[in-house]
Amino acid sequence: KTIAAVLLAVLMTFQITYVVLQKNFDDKSKNSVLSDDSDSFISKASQKLYELDSTFRKYYIGEIDDDLLMDSIMNGYIVGTEDKYAAYYNEEEYVGFMNDLNGQSEGIGVNVIYNADYQCIEIINIMPDSPALEAGLKVGDLIVYVGEEKEPVSQIGYYGAVAKLRGNSGTEAVFTVARGENYSEQLDFKIKRSPITEVNVYSHVYALDGSIGIIKIMSFDTTTTEQFKEALSELQNKGCEKLILDVRYNPGGELNSIVSLLDYLLPEGPIIRIFDADDNMVEQYSSDAECVDIPMAVLVNGSTASAAELFTSALKDYNKATIVGTTTYGKGCMQTTLPLSDGSAVSVTYRMYKPPFSESYHDIGIEPDISVELDKSLEGKNIYKITDEEDNQMKAAADELNKQ
Repeated sequence: KTIAAVLLAVLMTFQITYVVLQKNFDDKSKNSVLSDDSDSFISKASQKLYELDSTFRKYYIGEIDDDLLMDSIMNGYIVGTEDKYAAYYNEEEYVGFMNDLNGQSEGIGVNVIYNADYQCIEIINIMPDSPALEAGLKVGDLIVYVGEEKEPVSQIGYYGAVAKLRGNSGTEAVFTVARGENYSEQLDFKIKRSPITEVNVYSHVYALDGSIGIIKIMSFDTTTTEQFKEALSELQNKGCEKLILDVRYNPGGELNSIVSLLDYLLPEGPIIRIFDADDNMVEQYSSDAECVDIPMAVLVNGSTASAAELFTSALKDYNKATIVGTTTYGKGCMQTTLPLSDGSAVSVTYRMYKPPFSESYHDIGIEPDISVELDKSLEGKNIYKITDEEDNQMKAAADELNKQ
């Protein structure tokens, strides 16, 4: 089952790890200066690749897609480095990556999950001012057929169906939804895709206690801080005096986003310390004196990773929040994304980072202050469909806030 919501364009995005975006190579890279070892490797690899390519083109009975072949070679190199957080993006993928980083995408503006019971796509959120909202889609609608030929999602699979829903602005997404009692009503939709601002922050008043606001942060991009501020303001206007910040299944995000949000939440002092391969601190980001003064708890689990872990550990270091849930993933390394000359790009791990005061949690994870496993009765249920009444981890966080 798919646990995390997929942001489709129809918003389907890459799950971005902790990234520092670097738009230009340094002078050494620009001038393509190679070390002796690198030069030797390139010479050997070029000769071997030439032999392999010549042999294949001479004997292979099928057709070779040169673009696919090039992408596969690049991805193969990444695999060979054993940098498990590295990635290669062809030109189209790099454009999508940059759009994701900036909180922009193209699609109809819905968040979806896989509904295992009906083997289809379920809409769990509709973005404001989106084509989906204007067309009349509703939360809870099930996408059961995709494309002009009405291919069943149950047959082509979740990811195959999502691929058919994706597309560029100005093109049309064609699909059929089921809704109503027992999903007996079927409606056909043909919706023109357009640029969409992704929503990474969702909020509501806790169903069991009106004094507690829930803010769920799905990932960190350039829009996250402003969305968080708006969510907090709305909750306070509704009478919420305490906060539960839910970063379960949050895979991370972009450097400036996490620095900006932590600056908003923390008092004056360090936010993140960055170290090179020799464990020398090369940079430090800091917060100003202004900060949010409200009791907070943070919900985490084993899929809380990277920037979401930094978010958690920084609040913990400043004693600004109680951490509730299970041990986090344990990713304390940074990637920089560098464009290549043909419009493609590569992300490579190049720095380690540490929280404001505590030591690195890389390959270890962050231990919660209050350890609470999700109730076993909920193990087979999608996290986005668990109600406040069912969510025992959230209840534990609420109980802790009320003790304070």
